[in-house]
Amino acid sequence: MSVRVCVEPRSLEALLDALAGLSFPVNPQIYHQAGIGYVHPDGREEVVPVTLVEFPAFSGRVAEVRHALRANGLSAATVDVRSMLDELRSDARAESGQEGHPCQPMKIYRRLPLS
Repeated sequence: MSVRVCVEPRSLEALLDALAGLSFPVNPQIYHQAGIGYVHPDGREEVVPVTLVEFPAFSGRVAEVRHALRANGLSAATVDVRSMLDELRSDARAESGQEGHPCQPMKIYRRLPLS
């Protein structure tokens, strides 16, 4: 599986601490200029800057990742999990909303799109 975790830039250290505590090794790819595109009910898109961390994990380990994030106070982090094949075929779409945000994410950008 390919795991993507989006956090506010100031939460990156807490995220990396959570990943370091997992029972399996994680070699994350970090994107500092990433963003999440949300679609509002009126159709306009809002891109929120985030720090994106990606890493591979076996499907049986995803629950451990989610638990570690919650245990480190990152329950509002956006977590997107997809098969590696899906990851290779397309830009990943998030499947669940970010807690506390009124809109559903449309797309996770590795680099902020140009306006």
